[in-house]
Amino acid sequence: MTMKAIEKYIQEKTVFPLKDLYDMPSSKVTFEGGAHYRHEIPGIENAANFETLVKESEAKKVTIHRVIGTVGGSALLDKQELKYYAQIGADAKMETLVNPVPTRGWDTGKQYGTPEGYVSGMRVRGQDNLYMWLRELSRCIDVGIRGFLIPDEGLLYLANKLRADGVIPADVKFKISVFAGHGNAVNAKMLADMGADSFNPLADLSLPMFAAIRSVTDIPLDIYMSLVDSMGNNQRHLEADEIARICAPVYFKFEPGKNECDLYNAWHDDSMTNHLVKVKVRMAKLCQEWCDDSDYDLTFNDHTEDLAIPKP
Repeated sequence: MTMKAIEKYIQEKTVFPLKDLYDMPSSKVTFEGGAHYRHEIPGIENAANFETLVKESEAKKVTIHRVIGTVGGSALLDKQELKYYAQIGADAKMETLVNPVPTRGWDTGKQYGTPEGYVSGMRVRGQDNLYMWLRELSRCIDVGIRGFLIPDEGLLYLANKLRADGVIPADVKFKISVFAGHGNAVNAKMLADMGADSFNPLADLSLPMFAAIRSVTDIPLDIYMSLVDSMGNNQRHLEADEIARICAPVYFKFEPGKNECDLYNAWHDDSMTNHLVKVKVRMAKLCQEWCDDSDYDLTFNDHTEDLAIPKP
């Protein structure tokens, strides 16, 4: 009896689907400019990586709309390089979202990095770390960065209030990181209602799960098409057209490699990360070809007016 009442309430009083959507309906939403999908390249940790990305995307004739950079923390770049980093994004007309400071796996608390610590979720640990995140946010805004990666709902709540009240520019955008650990429709709506501009759900969700998430929010979803070995090594290129159809507006996201630590610790090797940049662009082109060859009428374009392009 109680379960019947719960089901009735969810179906009649909320916008949430009762279960994952196995009919996988096509999304009714697109990006501004009409595109169903775009390309997002993460792991652009410094100016050298960014230069490599721009050159490779031009050589391969692949439009890259969004860069997720400095996952190990923009605080690892001195001010001159950070300014140059912003300038590269501005010149290339690429949306540039940065992670201001190292979080959980790289700060002084190591529970998250232990074999069982991953169940804790990657949140900002303590007010001091929150304060340092905000200090680095300020430094990035001052050099022209307009997009930020957020791993914590409380941080999103505060950052959105700062934006709404005019303390930081209104054109700043917030992307919810996969490290926040969200993976269902209720999470997605909560994050959108709290001010998230896009949402990176867990990488191993099924297409019906993605469909359920899309049914309750219009904000872009950021879907891993390739994932580091240590997090499951998912390769979803063959599903590119289905993901574009179901999840639009969607950023295809590419993150090949062995593990997050190799990519984002302060001692990473630029030659290795520059090589991976080229691999990511190749993967983006591959996904685009799958969508071009699909029977679905999918749109991809270079519309930039809605992107958080740096303003150095």
